[in-house]
Amino acid sequence: MSQTVDRALSILPLLAQGPADLGQVAERLGVHKSTALRLLRTLHEHGLVHRQQDQRYRLGARLFALAQEAVENLDVRDIAHPYLAALNERTGHTIHLAVYEEGEVVYIDKVESRYPVRMYSRIGKPVAITVAAVAKLLLADLPEPERRAVAARLDYPPYTPRSTPNAAAFLKELATVREQGWATDLGGHEESINCVGAPIRGADGRVVAAMSVSAPNVVVTAEELLTLLPQVRGTAEAISREYSGSPAVSDTKDVKDSA
Repeated sequence: MSQTVDRALSILPLLAQGPADLGQVAERLGVHKSTALRLLRTLHEHGLVHRQQDQRYRLGARLFALAQEAVENLDVRDIAHPYLAALNERTGHTIHLAVYEEGEVVYIDKVESRYPVRMYSRIGKPVAITVAAVAKLLLADLPEPERRAVAARLDYPPYTPRSTPNAAAFLKELATVREQGWATDLGGHEESINCVGAPIRGADGRVVAAMSVSAPNVVVTAEELLTLLPQVRGTAEAISREYSGSPAVSDTKDVKDSA
């Protein structure tokens, strides 16, 4: 990266902290005021910074518009799939990716198990919202009033003896999931199927999707599946970093090789 581009880009995080005048920008960059002014003028021409009436500079509206456009065009499924495939390659188990949309939690990706026993879940199909690990992760991130409203309007089918029985129990479990940062479904939907999941977060820290690993008891026990939690959380964190544009500490190969 050229020195000029590097200096220009260094101005943006400075102004993200609040408006600054020419002298402050020059001091922070360690350059003469004339150099800082030239950089600011270029950024101003592109709408990335704005000069206020008090002659201080702040971030420009164009920068926010670009950021919003970028977020709207992000496809979490496209970003997540290579990581999900890598986790499936390591574990052999079914991997799901889900999002919360219009009051439902829906699978948007699935990587099938390598084992003969397969799950009936399908991409585009709503999940059992009161018991699924991915649903708990997505609903746990909602603001408390919304969590309570959702819990109050849900039905609580007794899929198995381990199913969530009522709204009070559901809210209690969501509070636990919110605090610990991961979730399980240990025979809550199907007695023979266990699942462990972790959240995928955007740049603002909010949960944008949830992923999980599921397996039947005939393949691994619930206790054995829970030993995969570090890998599940590590995969979710790697997806979150790429989705949010955070500095990467590993790529797909690193995540795959680190298990």
